[in-house]
Amino acid sequence: MLKSAVAATVAWALAEMVLGLEQAFLAPWMALLTVHATVYRTVWRGAQTVIAVAAGILVSLVVVELFAATVWSFGLAILVGLVLGRVKAVRDEGITVATTILFVITSGYGVPDQQAIDLLPDRLLATAVGVVVAVLVNLVVFPPLNDRSAQHQIDDVDQRLGRLLSDMAVQMRRSTESQEEDDWIERTRSISGDVEHAWSLVRGAEEAGQWNPRRRNHPDDEVHDYPRVLVRLEEGVAQARSIARHVRRSHHDAQEWDPRFRDRFIELLDETGRRVADPDASVAELRSDLSRLADDLSDEDLSGRYWPLYGALIANLMAIVDVVDDVATARPVRT
Repeated sequence: MLKSAVAATVAWALAEMVLGLEQAFLAPWMALLTVHATVYRTVWRGAQTVIAVAAGILVSLVVVELFAATVWSFGLAILVGLVLGRVKAVRDEGITVATTILFVITSGYGVPDQQAIDLLPDRLLATAVGVVVAVLVNLVVFPPLNDRSAQHQIDDVDQRLGRLLSDMAVQMRRSTESQEEDDWIERTRSISGDVEHAWSLVRGAEEAGQWNPRRRNHPDDEVHDYPRVLVRLEEGVAQARSIARHVRRSHHDAQEWDPRFRDRFIELLDETGRRVADPDASVAELRSDLSRLADDLSDEDLSGRYWPLYGALIANLMAIVDVVDDVATARPVRT
């Protein structure tokens, strides 16, 4: 907001007080349209804005030249501007074509045709002044890299997933109702929403680093690791949801878990939750414990109907342990 206000003020001062342009209002308007959160977007959208405004000015000039400035020619020009705004090259700024036509025709209503033609260079120059000022302001007032926002969001996903696993373990130690498992599933959906938000922040951080002079002082190796981290966290959330569904199905089927599996699995689930919330901790021991649990139970005299459930739960938890390991080695989120 501050950059937009500064850019608009400087652009208007240059166009009105320094260059003395006839339609100086175009300069601050272009500056407001062009300033965005990142240097990359400012330059890219600025280029589209220039094309859109130039198209709007030319359409205005042609329509007024052919049909004079009337209500019908105004409507025709707006329609043409809206159609041109659908062109892929300017689609992000497509409405600017029509709004430019609106400003140019209404502000020049009643002006002789020749004078309107003479104003064309001033209009284009005012447009260029606004865009150039916007780009320069966005370079001088360095935009944030947004690395921290992405880091904090990923950290929050870690902690929420870890708390969910630990809460599942606590509730599984006592008699549970199906409603609790439904709540677990709803929490995984909520965490998935946080992961989606983290993706948007990571994409924003990657864009913020492009053409940003601050990036030289802030190496972006960690930012490039974040997509890999988020992919793995998505897998972790899916595995947690699978565990919740297996537990719910076993309760619906009135399956009583064998204590030899139940106690050890719940303990490992609880410990995995703590490691997910703090992924810097080693998980080699957890992986060994899960493998040992599977080996020990394979030698026990267990009913065959238990093994699909037990095997699925062990596989789910092993996958989450692998996620923790990958997240810990991919990046240091807590900095």
